[in-house]
Amino acid sequence: MTSEKPTMSGQTMIEFKDVHKYYGDYHALRGITATIKAGEFFSLLGPSGCGKTTLLRTIAGFEGISSGVVMIDGKDMVSVPANVRPTNMVFQSYAIFPHLTVEQNVGFGLRKDPRSKAEKAAAVAEALEMVGLKGYGARAAHALSGGQRQRVALARALILKPKVLLLDEPLSALDKKMREQMQMELIKLQRQVGITFILVTHDQEEALVMSDRIAVMFEGEIAQLADPETLYRRPNSRKVADFIGTMNFLPAEILSEIDGKVEVEAKGFGRLTLDAEQVSVAPGSSSASIGFRPETLTILFDGQTATDRESRAEVVEVVYYGDMTYYDIKLEGTTEPMRLSMRNVFGRPVLDIGTQTRVAWSPGALVLFR
Repeated sequence: MTSEKPTMSGQTMIEFKDVHKYYGDYHALRGITATIKAGEFFSLLGPSGCGKTTLLRTIAGFEGISSGVVMIDGKDMVSVPANVRPTNMVFQSYAIFPHLTVEQNVGFGLRKDPRSKAEKAAAVAEALEMVGLKGYGARAAHALSGGQRQRVALARALILKPKVLLLDEPLSALDKKMREQMQMELIKLQRQVGITFILVTHDQEEALVMSDRIAVMFEGEIAQLADPETLYRRPNSRKVADFIGTMNFLPAEILSEIDGKVEVEAKGFGRLTLDAEQVSVAPGSSSASIGFRPETLTILFDGQTATDRESRAEVVEVVYYGDMTYYDIKLEGTTEPMRLSMRNVFGRPVLDIGTQTRVAWSPGALVLFR
């Protein structure tokens, strides 16, 4: 497999234009407008019931839409049935036939293919090698592990060479270690085949690890669509910030907005000035909060000095994870604990609950929300 990501052509593979979906009075999709590029690993991320699986099924043709347009590779899908769309889906349950062998499962979609028996066998062998199951063709499907069944489902979907592969939470049934392994394998596989992958997941870490871009959904709408780093470092709302990873919030008061700079007073941090790109707040609003990630605070041990700003704090909780220690701290002048993370490098002590300490931080790592 190649280790480099193919350059996306910039061509639009999927386009949603003001897509709405109703189930009776329930408004499941509310004006979805977005594009997905050819060759992109794209994720639909959100809590249960947000509409991400419904949106995926409208691409596959398993769900009709109430209004709007869904286009694939420049063609309106309004009258195109699911079985002739240039898509294939890997389901959460894998949908493997237990009474068939691995090669029979993988080749199931080729039953009506006009190719010869030898050509079909060669295609099955190629697909199995692609997903790391070379030599497993004769094995009974029921004798496979969860990770192997997931690979069979992938091979069965890819053998038909779709333009778009749809992945409906395909890793949710795997244990943590296998899930992390399969995340890496899916990334490598997508790089190898170069087709558009669209993943539905409620796992924020999974989406951040695997995706070129992510659409965060709430209540049938896309709240933010961006690359993983932008979503994590510059979420466009407190709701997105709170959903993606861990975010601390401090009450803040907006003092002034002049020449693209916003001056605020934040409890525990004092007075500071932020650039416009750090601000997600309506002009003139006086009720705001400062958001920051746990890793943007650093404990200053004896003899260390801050490279930017520092505040005094008390350790109120300690959770040791081996490679990392997570602290809950109370900044001086605040009542609610904030989460802080520190890498456990050799020789660095783990602080006890009740320790008075100093923490360093930078205004550039902060985001201002309504």
